[in-house]
Amino acid sequence: MDPSDAGLERAAAWGTPSHGEARWPALAAVAVAIALQVVLPDRLIQGLGYRALLPALEGGLIVVLLVTNPGRISKEESRLRGVGLALIAVISVANGVSLVELIHALLYGARTSGRPLIYASVPIWLTNVIVFGLWYWELDRGGPANRELPAHRRPDFLFPQMSAPGAGPGWAPGFFDYLYTSFTNATAFSPTDTMPLTPWAKLLMMLQSLASLVTVAVVVSRAVNILS
Repeated sequence: MDPSDAGLERAAAWGTPSHGEARWPALAAVAVAIALQVVLPDRLIQGLGYRALLPALEGGLIVVLLVTNPGRISKEESRLRGVGLALIAVISVANGVSLVELIHALLYGARTSGRPLIYASVPIWLTNVIVFGLWYWELDRGGPANRELPAHRRPDFLFPQMSAPGAGPGWAPGFFDYLYTSFTNATAFSPTDTMPLTPWAKLLMMLQSLASLVTVAVVVSRAVNILS
């Protein structure tokens, strides 16, 4: 085999190392998720205890990340990965609880309270998109710091540019690519142009599709009931 062909084959299968991703897009997405939590009705967050507790905890974790590594993510800062994972986990749990409360309220609540709850489903659905985009970004190939290593592990997602490396020489996925993957999975209830390759990636996409499908199905059925 021609060495150049072997190089293209490796690029198609493994992708190329990233060149240091900026942290601010992910933190901006987290800030939006926190804002979406704040606007939820009290009845959808009553299972989380004191209303300001979670936003305060999430804000504290953001401060830790900004103070310790405000610029580009480097492989030397991989020790901060636990803080980032904890932040995403907190948002995931909070949104999961809110989704359960929403479904219960829509199914068993009074008809007159249906409209505010339907409106409240929008920030829950948007947070679902953001939080799974964060998970995909943080876990693919060991996270943004590990993706800088030339010998990073096998990719968990196959992006179109990785299948045709000539279409984007030197291309590596960034946060927006994972957010886009999350959005299309939540709207189509299935992978679109980006395919999951590993069991955990498939499991996460299944969970996101299920959460999105249940949200849409329950909200639509409740909306039809209100309109009728």
